[in-house]
Parts: sequence; C-alpha cells; structure tokens
Amino acid sequence: MASVQLDDFIAGWIGGAASVIVGHPLDTVKVAGFFKGLSFPLASVAVYNSVALGVYGNAQRAICEYRYGEESRRGPALSDVAAASAVVGLVTVAIGAPVDLVKIRLQMQTQTVGSAKLNLIGAGSIHSIAVNTQPLYRGPVHCISRILRNEGISGLYRGVGAMYLRDIPGYCLYFVPYMLLCDWMMPEGSTTPNLLSVCLAGGVAGTISWGTATPMDVVKSRLQADGVNETKYKGILHCIQKSYRTEGLNVFFRGTAVNAIRGFPMSAAMFLGYEFTLKILRGQ
Repeated sequence: MASVQLDDFIAGWIGGAASVIVGHPLDTVKVAGFFKGLSFPLASVAVYNSVALGVYGNAQRAICEYRYGEESRRGPALSDVAAASAVVGLVTVAIGAPVDLVKIRLQMQTQTVGSAKLNLIGAGSIHSIAVNTQPLYRGPVHCISRILRNEGISGLYRGVGAMYLRDIPGYCLYFVPYMLLCDWMMPEGSTTPNLLSVCLAGGVAGTISWGTATPMDVVKSRLQADGVNETKYKGILHCIQKSYRTEGLNVFFRGTAVNAIRGFPMSAAMFLGYEFTLKILRGQ
C-alpha cells in the first residue's frame, strides 16, 4: 500500500496561503469589511488547503496503486481523479465547516449585539444595521467560545450538510477540469505541465467549480450565519424553500459572478504555489 507522502501537505499549505492572500479581498466583497477576518483564514484556510491537496495527492496514488498495481506507471484515469476528489470533500468538510463558520461570523462585524436583524443576500452576502454597541466577536477564540456557549458543539457545524453537498461535487469539478486542461496544454514530450499551464488550468478549474457551487454556497452561508440573534431555518430544505418563497429562484444565483471571478485568481495562485513547491521538494 502506498505510504503517505508529506510533500503534498507542505505544498498544499503554501498554495493555500497564496490563495487566501490573493482571494480574501474578493471573498469579503460578498460579506462586510474588506480585510476583516484576514488573519484567521490566513492561518486556518492555509492548513485546510494543505489537508485538501495532501489528501488528494495521497488518495489518488492509493487508488491508482489499488487499481493498477504498485509497479504500474499509468497515470490516473478521470474516474480515479473523481474518486480522489470525493475523498477530499468527505475529509475536509469535517475540518473546514467550523473554520468557514468562524470566518463568516468574523466578517459579520458590522452586525452588533444591539442590531435588530440580518439580511442575507446571495452567497453569504450580509447587509446589516449597526448601532453603537460592542461587536459580537472580539476574535476567533471569542467567536468559537460564544458559539459553543450559545449554540453548543452543533453550532460549530451549522450548515455542514449543505457544505457536503457543495464540496463533494465541487472538488470533482475542481480537480477533473484541472487535470484535463493541464494534459491538454502540456508541451509535447514533457511529463509535467509548465507553470503557465498550471496557472491557466487552475484558474479555469476554480471558475468552473466556484461558479457551479454558488446555489449550495448560498444555502450554506445562510445556515452558518443563522442563529446569531434568531434561528430562521430548520435545515437545508427549509432554507431552500423559505428563500425561494420570499426571494425567488434568482436568490440562489446571486454572487455567481463574484464567485466565478474570485475563483480564477485564487485557484491559479493555489495550484501555482502547490506545483512550484512540489517541484522544489521533489528536486524536479
């Protein structure tokens, strides 16, 4: 059985840090405060991406070894990439759900203790009424402790079902296009894509994945932001039904342009950092 290789995790951390730095301003356009909450995702989302890419690389090798044997030099088939992508979704959501929830809550700092109401608009966009009272959260640790105190351990995993429905197909639509585009753009006679191909393939893959994930991202973000002052949604289906009844079908596609646009530079930066670091670590 293939042993776990740590270089994928290290390269994933570098790529994740690069994607956070590039994408955070665009990420916060859909919520509040241009650079609010940057320190937390920079420290945590980089680790999250490290796990995602580390799991992907190792899962893909394990699947190929199981299917084709240890000595096979055959590259992964599309089905192998899709299966490894699904594994990534299953593993990372368990880690990423609390991270994502805390990030969204920290970006809601225009919402205060005395505010009357949240108005969520598409893909987690938050417009709120601020009054002259203390912010809800002083930082990540205070945010976590407040959620645990007010909502319990399940509060940290609010929206986890929607996140699974977003991320398992989302990762398939991330890694499969990336592999196909890298293969298509690979120079003749080369065994690895050049960095320009990596950048372009990663950017396009990010646009595809984030663009198609928008409807479930809307649901996920609404569920995660729910419960601050009141609980409006009983679950995924109730959130979908209530959102559709009050705002129509278009509500699930608001933010698609922002998601697709931010997906390109973020994913390009992540895959560039990942592949470049792998080349260094593996002496290629």
